[in-house]
Amino acid sequence: MAQGHQKMQLHWSPPSQRHIDIEGMDRTLRMLRFHIHNEAFHWLHQAQLQDSGAIYSRHPIESHNSNLVAAWSLLLLYFWRYSSIPPWLRGTLLRNGPGLFSVGNTSYKHWFDGMALIHSFTFKDGDVFYRSKFLNSETYKKNIAANRIIVSEFGTMVHPDPCKNIFSKAFSYFMNAIPDFTDNNLINIIRYGEDYYASSEVNYINQIDPLTLETLGRTNYRNHIAINLATAHPHYDEEGTTYNMGTAIMNFGRPKYVIFKVPSNATDKEKKKPALRKVELICSIPFHSTLYPSYFHSFGMTENYIIFVEQAFKLDILKLATAYFRDVNWGSCLKFDKDDITLIHLVNKKTGKTVSTKYYADAFVVFHHINAYEEDGHVVFDLITYQDSNLYDMFYIHNMKQDVDKFIETNNEFSRPTCQRFVLPLNIDKEAPPDTNLVKLQDTTATAVLKQDGSIYCTPDTIFEGLELPGINYKFNSKKYRYFYGTRVDWSPYPSKIAKVDIATRTHQVWIEEECYPSEPVFVASPDAVEEDEGVILSSVVSFNPQKPPFLVVLDAKSFKEIARATIDTAIHMDLHGLFIHDKST
Repeated sequence: MAQGHQKMQLHWSPPSQRHIDIEGMDRTLRMLRFHIHNEAFHWLHQAQLQDSGAIYSRHPIESHNSNLVAAWSLLLLYFWRYSSIPPWLRGTLLRNGPGLFSVGNTSYKHWFDGMALIHSFTFKDGDVFYRSKFLNSETYKKNIAANRIIVSEFGTMVHPDPCKNIFSKAFSYFMNAIPDFTDNNLINIIRYGEDYYASSEVNYINQIDPLTLETLGRTNYRNHIAINLATAHPHYDEEGTTYNMGTAIMNFGRPKYVIFKVPSNATDKEKKKPALRKVELICSIPFHSTLYPSYFHSFGMTENYIIFVEQAFKLDILKLATAYFRDVNWGSCLKFDKDDITLIHLVNKKTGKTVSTKYYADAFVVFHHINAYEEDGHVVFDLITYQDSNLYDMFYIHNMKQDVDKFIETNNEFSRPTCQRFVLPLNIDKEAPPDTNLVKLQDTTATAVLKQDGSIYCTPDTIFEGLELPGINYKFNSKKYRYFYGTRVDWSPYPSKIAKVDIATRTHQVWIEEECYPSEPVFVASPDAVEEDEGVILSSVVSFNPQKPPFLVVLDAKSFKEIARATIDTAIHMDLHGLFIHDKST
């Protein structure tokens, strides 16, 4: 860690060039509450504007009036800096995640339910500017207006207000037989054309301004392509085209998985039409089990193929349709069938045709793909697998409130994340005898065994254990690569370290600081970089120790040493995913 520090200049960055409503801002900051962990759940931020800039003071609060939480106008701009941030680092790191867990007297039960809070770190000339705003979604507006949670989420099912009459209640039950999902898009920030959206895994996305973080409007996938669900982890090719996947389960004919793309020129110059109006269907894939579609959080992509892993972690459609009546949350409608198989689909990006060979593996659970590429007639893809589906259970609020060490001690039955490599041979030698391993690559122990019926049974090569939220130098997406980055986790919902994994040597490096919990690391390549790991790693870091303020850490990606940090004089939330936008884009 670099020694010595100096106080940075105080920067006041209004969300727009319009006049700032100081009284409204004061109310916002005064009433905002972050829920992170035990005693650190409650914070008050009171802003006063003086001639020399903005001054912040912080006090705990005991109560919360959500009618006064106009949190979309929160902004924060105050840093300390260790060492120096590289002057070439120019752009904005956008991050998304759950940030508000109680409204009035009601509270969410799961961490993935909290209302979306977007924050950003903007880098310019060695300085860092911070902003934070709640996503002004329809869900947020309804909950705040009612002063209670009235929109159901993944782990929290909400029922009619007890003050409603019997006819209103009956209508509510009827409407929820086919759920109109929340638009609380708390997982990621994605791009279609030149438009940026807060995204989760439902049919709604909310467009945001990447500079001011203002919510610009909601878009419904279903108005443009026949899907009910879509991932928050699309891929982008070198031309700027966005590739994504969704699921059609209700009102769209035969249930199917849908792969689509949006070209880079999809943005309306007048900013009046959504980029999705130019969506193009690549292909659809029927479900392996009609009433039990596979859950998928991400997918893989190479230069020529889309890789879809149809896993044995499934959504029970009948349970989903009756969840509201049975008083169970949507998360309970997902089940892992350990006795099933995992199907691996290869889809040609250009023709939309699925490779006819049946590739399959034993049952596992996957949320995040790392990368994929083609080499010598093989498709290689890396992902993070689990032996069961208990990961979601880890993030119920009652679990997250536990002391970290105690949680690890009492919950070591949770499956650890394992980084694994699968290899699919593209050219099948039909003359090869059954039980022949068709993988010809020398740098992996992954196998693809030809079976009697012509199918290919795949077993993985384990690269690393105990890492999640993976990221790469995205210039190497869909290409052969050597390094990936992630947060080190054991049997706890809290990541404790940032790691860099060298696939070639099967070694790793870590950054760690006591009592600190880093977010998903984001790689930013340095200008004119030649080697894959020339650049920096960015991660926002929180602590449950009130004596340790949160900070953004900057690591040299090659040496994995800390070169700078910006310490924030307020509480920030644990986020999930995001992206870096270079200054030319913003």
